[in-house]
Amino acid sequence: MFKRFYFVLAIGAALACNAAPSKPVKVPGSKNLEPTEQQSMVCKTVANFISKYNYKKVELNDSLSAVIYTRYIKSLDEGHNYLLASDIKDFDKYKNSLSDDIKNGNLNDVYYMFNVFQKRYEERINYSIAQLDKNFDFTKNESFTYDRADLPWVASEADMNAEWTKRVKYDLLNLTLASNDMAKNKEKLKKRYQDLLVQNGKLNTNDVFQIFMDDFTEAIDPHTNYFDPFHAAQFNMEMSRSLQGIGATLSSKNEYISIESLVAGGPADKSHQVNTGDRILAVAQGKDGEFQDIVGWRIDNAIKLIRGTKGTVVKLKILPQGKAVSDQPKIVELVREKIVLKDQLVKQEIKTYNSNGKTLKIGIINVPAFYADFNAFRAGDPNYQSTTRDMKLILDTLKRANVDGIVIDLRENGGGSLNEAISLTGLFIKTGPVVQVRDTQEQIDVNKDEDPSVAYSGPLAVLVDRFSASASEIFAGAIQDYGRGLILGTQTYGKGTVQSEIDLDKVITPSIAEKLGLTANSSKKPVSTGSENTFGQLNLTIAKFYRISGSSTQHKGVIPDIQFPSLIPMDKYGEDTDPSALPFDVIPKSEYTKAGDFTAALPQLAKLHEQRINNSASYKAFMQTINDYRKSEKEKSVTLNEQQLKKQREEDELKTLNRDNDLRVALGYKPLKKGEAKPKKEDLDPLKIEAGQILIDYINLDTKVTRIGTPAKTF
Repeated sequence: MFKRFYFVLAIGAALACNAAPSKPVKVPGSKNLEPTEQQSMVCKTVANFISKYNYKKVELNDSLSAVIYTRYIKSLDEGHNYLLASDIKDFDKYKNSLSDDIKNGNLNDVYYMFNVFQKRYEERINYSIAQLDKNFDFTKNESFTYDRADLPWVASEADMNAEWTKRVKYDLLNLTLASNDMAKNKEKLKKRYQDLLVQNGKLNTNDVFQIFMDDFTEAIDPHTNYFDPFHAAQFNMEMSRSLQGIGATLSSKNEYISIESLVAGGPADKSHQVNTGDRILAVAQGKDGEFQDIVGWRIDNAIKLIRGTKGTVVKLKILPQGKAVSDQPKIVELVREKIVLKDQLVKQEIKTYNSNGKTLKIGIINVPAFYADFNAFRAGDPNYQSTTRDMKLILDTLKRANVDGIVIDLRENGGGSLNEAISLTGLFIKTGPVVQVRDTQEQIDVNKDEDPSVAYSGPLAVLVDRFSASASEIFAGAIQDYGRGLILGTQTYGKGTVQSEIDLDKVITPSIAEKLGLTANSSKKPVSTGSENTFGQLNLTIAKFYRISGSSTQHKGVIPDIQFPSLIPMDKYGEDTDPSALPFDVIPKSEYTKAGDFTAALPQLAKLHEQRINNSASYKAFMQTINDYRKSEKEKSVTLNEQQLKKQREEDELKTLNRDNDLRVALGYKPLKKGEAKPKKEDLDPLKIEAGQILIDYINLDTKVTRIGTPAKTF
């Protein structure tokens, strides 16, 4: 199906490429960023794809234009902290015309609104700096509203000044609570505001385009996305859980690109010449390349220079941590390698439980994503990284350790590769369908596990939460439909749509690229990200997922067999909270043979769970955390009276310390004193512990209850 679809897109993308319209209206006092011809072409191309091939079949009309407009204004100023009511009134003339602008590749109105916002932003920061020359009275009983998202737009500049005077006072009060040296506090705050101006000055036309394209595509549906070349490289890196570079995490501090951390075994780490805290002053390509100064650069542009193809040489001019700016920097030559992000791979642990005088062991497997290194697979690498391959190795390890059951932790797993979800399910069932996919032509494709081997046949539970999405929901749904394991946790995200990744470089014809001055040897071509991509990538929603039972995972997600309380606000996150999300529906079920049935066991398991949590100190502490979080979410303002704020902070800190210590003691750890750091190896996760306990309950059920699968002892 995809090859035919892709060919149609390639033809559609070669449609007329008119020059971008006249330049946007200048905003006095603004940097006045402007769209490029390339962005105009990409915008029209993406609009063409969406109009013709998106699963939702949405028309780019006035109604959608208003949705895009609202999303864009929210992206610019969600908190209503910068734009005035008069600005919004001025912008309202674009509310019903953005859809036509998008179809025509006219980004002028979009950039005009952004430039107005930029002007207002700089006005606010400069106003804040000017306020630091004044004295503030921290004994007055006044408050600062820090969350204005639900309030009307500020009516006048005078009203805005009043709001920002309070904001500056609040920022200064925060510093004053830590130190009484007002002169130093003001200097520190001034530096903070100046840094904001510097960072704001680094925004470029690509940033504006990416922001707007996010709002445009997500107004269609939450998972149709455009990525510019840099973000496309980031997306594909996350999917493969690997990158090609020097193995270092970078950050931007005081105009310098600094080494935040090193990947163990990476080129930077192995060189013994690069350390955390070092500052990178310049970068050169190859042994004989000239150095390019990167002081003051945006971090993403610096990454583009440092990251590169495996086997190539990059030279760094480094100022080691602790050295003065006037000191002589050192030159470090590194050969880029493929870096595997091991901290983002499948991991395992074993927890022991005392039950009826016996010690039982439960293997806990954390799966952060459904990843696969497609490039390594296509290149024939027999050791390519993937979730299924890593899981299989861990299952073998846990079986050798004679665990009595296994919990697969999919919390905060946002999904990834569909093939990995299918193959991972196949490790726990013999053969059969795993997921159904319906395309825009109403054709249904049943994706099956064809491998009859089973990697693990013992007691199984899957732990999910609100951020378990997409491939996680396919796996959890299949395990539930087959009756292969217990599903525990909270209702999942509800992301049941399929995206096709379209490389726009393969779609926009060479003749169009040439008109834009973007031929292969053009100096306009962006700095290499390792992918040599020019026009970016479109992830287009082209189909929907359905469980083998016929229910869509879209919108409703997967409902656990035994539900846990959620720290994540269910009314703020999830597909059912997004108005642009596709609806839930049902198709005919697939033919499959269940591996078991938990129906008889669930009432008893739920009863044991309820009895345990009602008497659990750790659960009570966890519930208190949820209640405190929900209470804090409702707060919109804070006092600007120093004594009142200090007292409130001390009470809150003491309450948090006591609550955390209640949880620590309940889980067998020593309570901490104020200011004492939590040891890194401590596990304060009562939900994970309870998931293992429920599986223990299942293992201990008497023989009258229907057993699912094969007992763990018969591996």
